[in-house]
Amino acid sequence: MSKYEPIDLNRVRTHPFDLKKRKVEIKDFSKPDGNALSFSAFLDSLPRVLKASDLKKLIDLILLARKNKKPVIFFGGAHLIKCGLSPLLVDLMEDGFLTFFSTHGASIVHDIEIAFFGKTSEVVEKNIEDGSFGMTAETSEIFNGAVAEAKKLNLGLGEAIGKKITEGNAKYKEYSLFFNAYRLNIPACVHIGIGTDVLNQNPGYEAETVGKASFLDFKILCEEVSKIDGGGVVMNFGSAVILPEVFLKALSVARNIKGKVDGFVTANFDMIQHYRPIQNVVKRPTQSSGHGFSFTGHHEIMLPLLYWALKVNSNRKTKV
Repeated sequence: MSKYEPIDLNRVRTHPFDLKKRKVEIKDFSKPDGNALSFSAFLDSLPRVLKASDLKKLIDLILLARKNKKPVIFFGGAHLIKCGLSPLLVDLMEDGFLTFFSTHGASIVHDIEIAFFGKTSEVVEKNIEDGSFGMTAETSEIFNGAVAEAKKLNLGLGEAIGKKITEGNAKYKEYSLFFNAYRLNIPACVHIGIGTDVLNQNPGYEAETVGKASFLDFKILCEEVSKIDGGGVVMNFGSAVILPEVFLKALSVARNIKGKVDGFVTANFDMIQHYRPIQNVVKRPTQSSGHGFSFTGHHEIMLPLLYWALKVNSNRKTKV
């Protein structure tokens, strides 16, 4: 016999099943339908439990924002372009699901190269060996031309890139986020870093002009963020540090100048959940009101999932 005294479980007080609330009911279960082979049927089959339930709520809230003409701001990292997802984002812009696009400097590189050459993404592990990584002449020259235009016309950096691709007869411009945003009169803002992008290391890079144009983009973003009060949506796809930090500062500016900016929706999508997106996108901005969501998965799966969920539900009545 043990020398340590165990607790006597015979003294436990039990209670009837119906006395306590349960979080899951059969009405929330998945609903298979082998005869309905469509994405709409797939979406309907998802259980209203945990992240599947959150996704359905987010879809309804985006649809509601679109219906009420509230901003839907999309922060996207450069991997979205490298994963071949630009056409989906362009289509969402055209249908009014995305009203504002913000990114960082790496997206400029990939978007320019896709627009003009139809390919992008160097083999870094090979090119870093001889110092040729990020030294492509044409990419730098096109970017520097856009920067010169931004300086001349006092444009934001994203707008200048869109204008350059539009006027440069880029062969594959229909795949460009900046071209299509410019075409659709949707702000595309670039929040640049110094030393973070291959553009920084090339001849002719005018840091002062780039910084001024990117600062204008930040102020354009702040103005848009001031309008998300009462149902706007902010999504961050694949930026672990820069864009979540930019959003938090833009929100603080908007609240400082414009007053109340509450009751909006945020969502973070990434392959793993990092500290800053969770704090600066999901939790802190919505701590007093609104909704914050987080979804974990690969961009090349999660963005098409979001895209099709929005498209097939665009004519449905929202449930929020």
